Amino acid sequence: MRIVIAEDDPLLREGVALLLRAEGLDVVATAGDPAGFLAAVDEHRPEIAVVDVRMPPTHTDEGIVAAVEARRRHPELAVLVLSAYVEQAFATELLACGSARLGYLLKERVGRVEEFMSALHRVADGGTAIDPDVIAQLLTRTRPGPGLDRLSPRERDVLALMAEGLGNAAIAERLVVTDGAVHKHIRSIFAKLDLPPDDRADRRVTAVLRYLERSPSRPR
Repeated sequence: MRIVIAEDDPLLREGVALLLRAEGLDVVATAGDPAGFLAAVDEHRPEIAVVDVRMPPTHTDEGIVAAVEARRRHPELAVLVLSAYVEQAFATELLACGSARLGYLLKERVGRVEEFMSALHRVADGGTAIDPDVIAQLLTRTRPGPGLDRLSPRERDVLALMAEGLGNAAIAERLVVTDGAVHKHIRSIFAKLDLPPDDRADRRVTAVLRYLERSPSRPR
């Protein structure tokens, strides 16, 4: 797996690179700013990029803007975004662009090597990974909205795990229930959120977006 890392903190940038190389992965380039990141992606055509949300010059959303541009240039690129804080607007923006090959993790997750590597591989394999701590914090802020207030506590648990990017089997294992029970809960979630089958949209992504968008954004 070929990886490009974009992180303005040199210690964290090199630390992540060393970690990934120790896991047998090919870090082909690192960059400390958006321009360098985009140039590296164009040159090396990696399978996945690990990108900091806040980068120079303003340290606001340059990383997200660069990630979106990199995906525009190379639609097959997987992107795992790292953030020091829960910034719901960025997580929602990423999913709104399509959930395939996208992840959003808190930087502290890097130190939990097994979880970080699991998320990295899930994103590289075409899935979604949203930090469970992000989901937990958003859950406490969620305002009742159309359909969401009709979900049972167990259905909200299932939707939160869907938001992390877990598949049905992983959700069943986490909740200690059967796969059939998870299928039943997901069907009920779709029904309560008025999400009929539609070839133009992924109902899992739409349900997660509906869930995330009910949470107020963290002040920047």
